[in-house]
Amino acid sequence: MTPIAVTSLPTFVTLATRIASFLDADFVPYQESKFTELFGERESVVAVMAVGIVVRKIAPLLRDKWHDPAVVVVSPDGKFVIPLIGGHHGANALARKLGGLGLIPVITTATEAVGRPSVEGIAAATGTEVLTRDATRPVNAASLEGTIGVYVVKGPAVVIGDPGVAFLARRGRYSIGLGCRKGTSASEVEEAVKSACSMAGIDPGEVAVYATTSRKTTDPGLTEAVQRLGGVLLYLDDATLNTKSGPTPSRASILGLGGVAEPSALITSKLGELVLAKVVIGRVTVAIAA
Repeated sequence: MTPIAVTSLPTFVTLATRIASFLDADFVPYQESKFTELFGERESVVAVMAVGIVVRKIAPLLRDKWHDPAVVVVSPDGKFVIPLIGGHHGANALARKLGGLGLIPVITTATEAVGRPSVEGIAAATGTEVLTRDATRPVNAASLEGTIGVYVVKGPAVVIGDPGVAFLARRGRYSIGLGCRKGTSASEVEEAVKSACSMAGIDPGEVAVYATTSRKTTDPGLTEAVQRLGGVLLYLDDATLNTKSGPTPSRASILGLGGVAEPSALITSKLGELVLAKVVIGRVTVAIAA
């Protein structure tokens, strides 16, 4: 099974199979339930049929741009290719590739339509993952105005940014949220992280980023521990932390925060799913999200 599926109404099979061959994709004959199947199986879907049909069929299936497959519609006359959803997540690139068959790409994502970089496009070009997904909207809006910069930080490093900063990481599937008592040593933090990773069945090398509250910027134990682990530590301000809440009650409520470890892990994760709810190990609190 290939990541791309091409489907069409019976009338347009000849065009659809030519597209499938060009893309080295699977041709899947269209049926009423076909989009439901394809949404769960494929990274990209090319539909050779009217846009209206595709819109009506996929509307109940849409979740968000981070989970939905890229969907591209090819007009039945074989003239145009329209990225319908997931423009920044593969649909625009797929449409441009089909330009090799003589189709005209109709690009409507604001940044790419005017030749500006998007966060998702930069991530794809650099082989990185977007960690702070909520930041993509304001950053892409700023990109339209030409007011953003792209900065490469080589770790070990400490990075501080507000909610409008999009963080991209080069490796790792997991995010770790950290909290600790004042004066906790780097060794305590490092051992707590390793113990939590063991509980979750993951290797510290699979961690993309570590995060905590900006109130810990003067705490050398956290900084040194993350450096020893070869990671990048992000400090999140109160407003950012309070955009997420974890399932476990937290003493951070006395500070006006919904939590530290679990929100930090969730905010900087790719899927927003906890794989290890917060655990307290000595004087360190650890939560892990994917």
